[in-house]
Amino acid sequence: MPKVTTNEKDTRSAVQARNMGMTSLFSSIWSYLRSWFWTTEMELTLIGLQNSGKTTLLTVLSGGEFTEDTIPTVGFNMRKVSKGSVTLKCWDLGGQPRFRSMWERYCRGVSSIVFILDASDPSKISTSRTELHSLLALPTLASIPLLVLANKNDLRNVEGHDVMSVDDVIEQMELGRVEGRECSCYAVSAKTGENLDAVMGWLVARAKNAKR
Repeated sequence: MPKVTTNEKDTRSAVQARNMGMTSLFSSIWSYLRSWFWTTEMELTLIGLQNSGKTTLLTVLSGGEFTEDTIPTVGFNMRKVSKGSVTLKCWDLGGQPRFRSMWERYCRGVSSIVFILDASDPSKISTSRTELHSLLALPTLASIPLLVLANKNDLRNVEGHDVMSVDDVIEQMELGRVEGRECSCYAVSAKTGENLDAVMGWLVARAKNAKR
């Protein structure tokens, strides 16, 4: 039986250790890539006053059909929306006054806060502004990205409807006051699908950023 020298033993040990290290490295890289590209799941919260179209919009985003007869959310509802490698767990919260106290709890730790308003009803803009800025002032929600959606933009060309533009919404909601977080605003329509692809792109990008 050939005699193994101390140097040979040391060399074998070094090779084995290196191989184990490489295996561990490749395993870590594979786990990272798999979690990044195949299993990204993040949460977001949809809030806004009653009748702003939150539930209908979420239904359309998740692949359902638009309907005029959507039942308003009582309390909260949850639905998952998938886009490519990302799954968004969406909390749809009731907008009636008695449910607004629960908004903060469901906004903690999410990848994005989505505030939806009815752009065809300027009479509610003051209440929407007050509720939004009161929520954003809470320390528990600091730095969470904000997306404001001016819904029902399809009514812009319908006689008898005074629909606010994005510029109007930004001004009236005083979004220029928002600091310490990313803030964007889109005019959308759950009925026609206007800008919903852009909305999904925005949400998916923030979900991926939150995972980093």
